[in-house]
Amino acid sequence: MQRLSFRAATAITAMLAGTVTLASSSGAGTTGERIAAAAAVGENVTAVGADSFANISISFPDGVRGLPDITYQTLNGYRPMKLDLYLPPARFDSAAPRPWVMYIHGGGWMGGGPRRSAAYLDWPRVLASLAARGYVVASASYRFSREAPFPAQIQDVKAAIRWLKANAATYHLDVNRGMTWGQSAGGHLAALVAVSCGVAAFSPPARVVPKTATVELQASTAAGADQQSDCVQGAVAWFGVYDFSKMPQADATVKTLLGCGDAVCPPEKLLAASPIHYVDTKDPPMLIMHGAEDALVPLAQSQQFHAALLAAGVPSRLIVVPAVGHSWIGKTAVATQSASRNSLAQAIDFIDATIGDRPKQH
Repeated sequence: MQRLSFRAATAITAMLAGTVTLASSSGAGTTGERIAAAAAVGENVTAVGADSFANISISFPDGVRGLPDITYQTLNGYRPMKLDLYLPPARFDSAAPRPWVMYIHGGGWMGGGPRRSAAYLDWPRVLASLAARGYVVASASYRFSREAPFPAQIQDVKAAIRWLKANAATYHLDVNRGMTWGQSAGGHLAALVAVSCGVAAFSPPARVVPKTATVELQASTAAGADQQSDCVQGAVAWFGVYDFSKMPQADATVKTLLGCGDAVCPPEKLLAASPIHYVDTKDPPMLIMHGAEDALVPLAQSQQFHAALLAAGVPSRLIVVPAVGHSWIGKTAVATQSASRNSLAQAIDFIDATIGDRPKQH
């Protein structure tokens, strides 16, 4: 066993005996004293957060600026909910307020993250490419099903939308020109946002401002967020679940999401989480896409949701992608790459046509 030096042993003995007097935090001294002298300390805890990791900016091609890990909601007892933001090039600063897209990731409502999508190797680069066209693009996290059952997930996505709208002046966006876009679990949430404008049960918790702010307790979301609408003007949904009553009742992922435990989920819970239940004539245009050979989420989910939208008079387009399954995965790498690129092109063209600067007729 290595022996302590006389100096170290003496220092430890003094500390244990309670005889150490803290030195002034100036000049030379121990490593701890030098680090302490350089540490910035505020008058109180309310300024904490303006640290070295705050306001990180990532430069993408074409002048796009990425702002990662922005907190949009803080709920007591949960991890802070964050989103990544992609801002258009500076040349759009003098243009009209920009349209925006809220991307929602998949992962069975219990995994994944804002920087992941299907088989795309660098999803942030894809979202930045959309921002380069003049869109404000956000990609949001939400509470997973093992953290909180439904409707926590849709409430979080709507909180992210309200946060974004509350910061419209800061990010130069048009609150009346926005869309959701998601895949798998995110496809379900993107569609559900679109068809549940103003549904009270899905409203995020009201803004809370603690009487005394601490490092842990800050305002739960942006000022003015409660006054913002959670409505959107369109949606792109990739291989999502739209009617839980038509999914296998033993599906553990669905049961976890809906908080059914080991029991069979009651019809009212299945209905409450199903976008098809909320379809009406006021819903915005939607693009629904699904792999023809999806073995995880049946193609019928998209077909029946599309039919319900059309029956209600809602502009809807269904694209069935041949020879691929969930996440656009084909039998060969070439098939996966082709389906992934074609699906991406269709989604972005639909976004352009729906909320772009020169909307086209459907």
